[in-house]
Amino acid sequence: MSSFLSGRFYDIKAYVPGEQPQNRSYVKLNTNESPFPPSPKVIAALSSEELSRLNLYPDPDARAASLAIAKQHGLGPKNIILGNGSDELLAFAFQAYCDSIVPAVYADITYGFYSVFARINCIESIVAPLDESFSLVPSDYYDADGAVFIANPNAPTGLALPLEDIENIVRFNPDNVVVVDEAYAAFGAQSAVPLVKMYDNLIVVQTMSKSRNLAGARVGYAFADSSLIADLNIMKFSFNPYNVNRLSLLAAVAAIEDDEYYSACVAKIVQTREDTASELTDRGFDVLDGKANFLFVKPGFIGGENYYLGLKERGVLVRHFKQERIKDYVRVTIGDDAQMKAFLSATDDMMKE
Repeated sequence: MSSFLSGRFYDIKAYVPGEQPQNRSYVKLNTNESPFPPSPKVIAALSSEELSRLNLYPDPDARAASLAIAKQHGLGPKNIILGNGSDELLAFAFQAYCDSIVPAVYADITYGFYSVFARINCIESIVAPLDESFSLVPSDYYDADGAVFIANPNAPTGLALPLEDIENIVRFNPDNVVVVDEAYAAFGAQSAVPLVKMYDNLIVVQTMSKSRNLAGARVGYAFADSSLIADLNIMKFSFNPYNVNRLSLLAAVAAIEDDEYYSACVAKIVQTREDTASELTDRGFDVLDGKANFLFVKPGFIGGENYYLGLKERGVLVRHFKQERIKDYVRVTIGDDAQMKAFLSATDDMMKE
């Protein structure tokens, strides 16, 4: 780092994305991308005519996409905000609802960006440990001393709380904002979006990166009471009013309008997840009952880091985390059948050694 960097950030630990290989072809199961392409309707929407309009700014209010998403969920456009991926909307929530007086409350093992958002905004954190089974304890968040951030399903464990538990957390925090991060909810969790009509302190954040096969388009969106959406829009228009580009907005509308295609993709991923979990269990792995598009697994024959490195040597990338509580686990994205066959073959090869 340079000598010009603010002293506030000398010890900051930035978020580390999953490895993006450049010089070798890998079976890439480390970043929770969909193995399937976008809908044909999305491809058709990105026409040469639309490409010719890239000299023009996108709609800062994302009206067409907001209307399509709102209609799908029985809400109004004023209950929706779009972001450059869900990460941007989470960042806006940290900025809007946390400060020197109001800390952020989240789990010790959860999406790694929460601690980064807190640190870069000079916000104190209250960390609630998961239990011994890596499950979130809802009562730990009742009457919280700050804004609550919950990933459901959680990352990297994939475990999900039932909607009743999420509602209790919201209900027992009438004076706090509760942000539910549903990046992976489409793969088996109950969404809290219906609760938005009932609670004015709830924000539900989703993304098109996973279940809509649009990780490269960077489209996230949040649902909330119109007053909370107005807060988030203050953050957005104070930072980047043109935050979602023209082509991504077009892709978002087309993706929302092709539920049949995406439902089929999600169903296939879920089936492959269950098949892979069964295969790993048969091999003596500890496999968490995840409800995301990945599995969190502990190999019984080798440590987590060595398993990750051994797979990498064999051309398969998975994600390993060095936190003490989860260092013996790896996170495995669910790919297509060929990718998962290669993953299991590499695992079998290691187990023979």
